[in-house]
Amino acid sequence: MKLPKETRRYCPYCKKRTTQSVGVAKQKSRSATHPMSRGSASREKLRRLRDKPGNLGRRSRKAPKSWKRKTKATKRMTLLYTCKECKKSKQGKSSIRTARLEIGDKVAK
Repeated sequence: MKLPKETRRYCPYCKKRTTQSVGVAKQKSRSATHPMSRGSASREKLRRLRDKPGNLGRRSRKAPKSWKRKTKATKRMTLLYTCKECKKSKQGKSSIRTARLEIGDKVAK
C-alpha cells in the first residue's frame, strides 16, 4: 500500500488544518504493555482459577505439537501523524492490515 509522506489534516492541538507527516507507530510487546491480559497466568491466579480442582473448561486441548498453528500473512500497522507546526503526534483512527506499507519511498514491513 502506498501513502504520501505528508498530508493536510485536522490537528486537534492547533485546532486547524495543518500539514502532517505520516509514519508508522512502533509495535510494543504484549506482555510489557498488558501484564493482566485476558488469558495471562497472573490474572487467572487472581480469579482463583489455578487453585481449584479440575480445568474448568480450560487447558483441555491437545498438546501444541500435535496441531499446526496458522500465522497471519500480514501485520497490523498503526499510522502516526505528526503536525509540522506544533510537533505533536496523533494516531490514525484505525490500523491498516497490510504486508508492506510504502510511505513516499520509505518501506515499512
